Amino acid sequence: MPRLPGFLDHHRRLGVGHFLFVDNGSDDGTAEFLTAQPDVSLWRTGAGYRAARFGLDWIGWLMMRHAHGHWALVLDADEALIYPYWETRDLRALTGWLDAQGREMFPAMMLDLYPKGRLSGGGALEWFDSGNYSIQMQPKMRNLWIQGGVRSRMLLDDPRRGPTLTKVPLVKWNRRFAYVNSTHSILPRRLNHFYDGGPSGILLHDKFADGAPGRAALEKARGEHFFDPALFDNYYDALIADPVLHGPHSKRLRGWRQLEALGLMSRGGWV
Repeated sequence: MPRLPGFLDHHRRLGVGHFLFVDNGSDDGTAEFLTAQPDVSLWRTGAGYRAARFGLDWIGWLMMRHAHGHWALVLDADEALIYPYWETRDLRALTGWLDAQGREMFPAMMLDLYPKGRLSGGGALEWFDSGNYSIQMQPKMRNLWIQGGVRSRMLLDDPRRGPTLTKVPLVKWNRRFAYVNSTHSILPRRLNHFYDGGPSGILLHDKFADGAPGRAALEKARGEHFFDPALFDNYYDALIADPVLHGPHSKRLRGWRQLEALGLMSRGGWV
C-alpha cells in the first residue's frame, strides 16, 4: 500500500490510460484503495503466487482478454518505468515512434535503488550500482541476460544466482504472445531481441524501501521465490540483518542522461 500512490501518479504522468491490478491476498488496505481509483480495474485471488506460475497465469489471461491490439505495460508495484525524454514525452509519443519503426516491444533494465544508510533508516532511495554487471545470451529464448548490481554484490553468496535484470515490460500485445519467465522473456522469440540498436529504458526498483528487512522475513517464511526457496535463505537473512548497501562505488541517481552515459539505457534512433 505505501507504494501505490506514487506508482499510480508516476505512470499516470507517463500517459497510462487504465490500470489492471491483481491483488493476491493483501491485508493492508491495498484493495480498498485501488477500488476507489477511477482508472483501475481490480481482480482479487486467494491463490498462491507460486502455484499460479509466479503470476503468469493471472497476467496471461488478463492480457489475452484485455490487451490484444494495445500497447501494454506490465510492471510490479515496486517498479517505475523511465526512458529517454520521459519527462517531456509521454508513452504515446514513445509507442507512436515504435509503431512507425515497426517495433513491437520496448526493453528495460531493472535498476535497484537503495539508501545511503541502513535499510530501516528511511533514507531516500537515490543510490545505485553503476558498473558491476555481466551480460550473456540465453540460447533457448535468444534473450540477453543481465546480472549484477547491489543484490549480487552484497546479498548473494554466488553472484551467478543474481536476479535477471532485463525485462520486456512494454509490448504491442497480441493474444498469441506469452510471457515465459515473469516479464524477463517472451514468446515469440523475436520479441527478445532486446538491445538491437533501438531505444531502451530503466525500471527503477524500490525493493529496498524502508521496511525491507521486515518484508524479507515474510518472504522467507512464504517460500514463494521463483527458484528453490531454500537456496535464498542466506539472501533473506542478509536483508533481515538490516545492512548498509551503499559502498565506495555507489552513484547517486541524477537522471536518464546519466544512465545513458553509463550505458544502462539508450536513445537508439529516437531523437
